[in-house]
Amino acid sequence: MPSFSNARQVRHGARDMFDLVADVERYPEFVPLCQSLRVKRRMKSDEGVEILVADMTVAYKLIRETFTSRVTLDRPRLTIHVEYLDGPFSRLDNRWDFVGRGDDASEVKFFISYEFRSRTLAMLMGAMFDAAFRRFADAFEARADQVYGTVG
Repeated sequence: MPSFSNARQVRHGARDMFDLVADVERYPEFVPLCQSLRVKRRMKSDEGVEILVADMTVAYKLIRETFTSRVTLDRPRLTIHVEYLDGPFSRLDNRWDFVGRGDDASEVKFFISYEFRSRTLAMLMGAMFDAAFRRFADAFEARADQVYGTVG
């Protein structure tokens, strides 16, 4: 099953990076392959955890696929967990962890594993998905620089 992980030091605080990744409605503006994202349901708990159910449409050339996932935004622990619910995958698991390294720095850890339901779709989109995941860290860091400004 394909997977990708990355840990990256960034020049922005862990809470700022969490907020940036948690702002899923903005993904179509800067996330590779993300054509649209619609939050269908939003639930908040008293413990600072928010759960979203969202549809994300990814597109590349003539291929366009929409999938539904449950996104758990755990602000107290600075983690985001994405669980696959429906769409072209047989499995998808995605996790973000944000570790503070001072006021203006953090380590952002990203992990994703996935498997397409269809072999044909896996052949068509597999290599492109791998390339996109490798660009995710750059896209989020560039977005953080745009939103929060660059530090020294």
